[in-house]
Amino acid sequence: MSFWRTYHEFTKHTVEKIRNSSHSLDWVNMPDPFRHYEGVPVLDLPSSAPAPKANALDILRGRLGHCNTTDGSGLLSQLLFYSAAISATKVVPATGYRYSLRVNPSSGNLHPTEFHFATLGLHHWPDGLYHYRPSSHMTEQRATGDYTMGRGNLVFYLTTIAWREAWKYRDRAYRYCCHDIGHAAESLMLAGRACGYHSTPVYDFDDNQVARVLGVEDEWPMMIVRIEGVPGWNRSAGSRHFMGGQPNRLSEEEVPYPMIMRMHEATKIRTDIGEPTLTSVVIERSIMTDASFATVVRRRRSALDFRGGIESISLAQLQTLLACAVRNRDFITLYLYVHRVNDLQAGLYRVHDDHLELLRPGDHRVAAAGLSLSQELAGNSCVTFSMAADLERATSVHGDRGYRYSFFEAGAIGQSLYLAAEAMGFQSTGIGAFYDDAVHHYLGLDPKDAQVIYHFACGYAVKDNRITEGEHP
Repeated sequence: MSFWRTYHEFTKHTVEKIRNSSHSLDWVNMPDPFRHYEGVPVLDLPSSAPAPKANALDILRGRLGHCNTTDGSGLLSQLLFYSAAISATKVVPATGYRYSLRVNPSSGNLHPTEFHFATLGLHHWPDGLYHYRPSSHMTEQRATGDYTMGRGNLVFYLTTIAWREAWKYRDRAYRYCCHDIGHAAESLMLAGRACGYHSTPVYDFDDNQVARVLGVEDEWPMMIVRIEGVPGWNRSAGSRHFMGGQPNRLSEEEVPYPMIMRMHEATKIRTDIGEPTLTSVVIERSIMTDASFATVVRRRRSALDFRGGIESISLAQLQTLLACAVRNRDFITLYLYVHRVNDLQAGLYRVHDDHLELLRPGDHRVAAAGLSLSQELAGNSCVTFSMAADLERATSVHGDRGYRYSFFEAGAIGQSLYLAAEAMGFQSTGIGAFYDDAVHHYLGLDPKDAQVIYHFACGYAVKDNRITEGEHP
């Protein structure tokens, strides 16, 4: 029996589970949100790298921006500044506690995703394997030589540290780790597109072998992203020399979650022959304003609540949101709780064959909030989405690994929605917590056909609340 069903059922939210939970956060043991590798060379990334001039919605529609640097360090700085870097620092007035926000969203602002990358022949940049240090916008060189696995001049390896999410969300955390990988990968590919390069996400690889190549233990490789067509010298790299570095300790004590470990093991691919074979799956997103990609990415925040009232988005704005979400989906169907959209009747809708199908007219604000663990933002929004994944089909095609892919796709859709909303002048937030089977009942879904794996809300944020990443209970 496939383990994904056991894990998914075990991690569903119910009213009884929430009511009977005695879990409290151990703030003293909170994981460090920044991973460092000590004892290796640290290379600075130039802060003067020019910003991409591309239009935000043009990039989301699939158009390429213009490459404005051929310098390796400049390109790396652009890609990481607009996909993984710190975008703001906040201070809690009552305690003086300082925390950072990043351009890519994360459940609870916990950021389990780490960015590693390999370069070969980039102009004015040494060949090798690197880890990005977002706390200082620098890179740590963990090896020299060719670690691209024969796949071009620039390859990113996205890993997850499950403990960062499990500290707060316990066994359900693996879901959020996969969401975050989807968000992060889409952030990287959109940044690449803004810089003038296509990107290819690579899902199928031998997990253990990639982990050995990267020299990681508590980080699990989840996705590989190739930046295509990056210019470089036509020469062979020198011999490999792995330095590794000492990873910093994230917590005094890491609490084990066997269910997460078993789920991850069940989704692994093993070949144990040579180096990983990389099978590519290209995901394209498509969706128009004068807002620049660079401005939108750096400005994006996760709304903690929306203003409600009578403020609405237009039907054209909703259509733009959907245009970036419904193209080339593999496993996700979108359901909409339309609260306040001009020229569109309030009600519950489904996106079917690229059209909106009205399932039930009426006011669904209370239901949307209640189903999202009584989070009012799901009812105060202009529109809230339920992303339903055909997990049975995903896992019949890809085995338990298809479970990951469904969540990656939901995260990628969410990232495009985040940026499209911001470009059009309103905000959004991802919601990872909801009463799973109650949502299925409300939508009239048979879990054998599809299961909801992500909620997402768009509207006009309560500005004073736009200070941290979206909180999921």
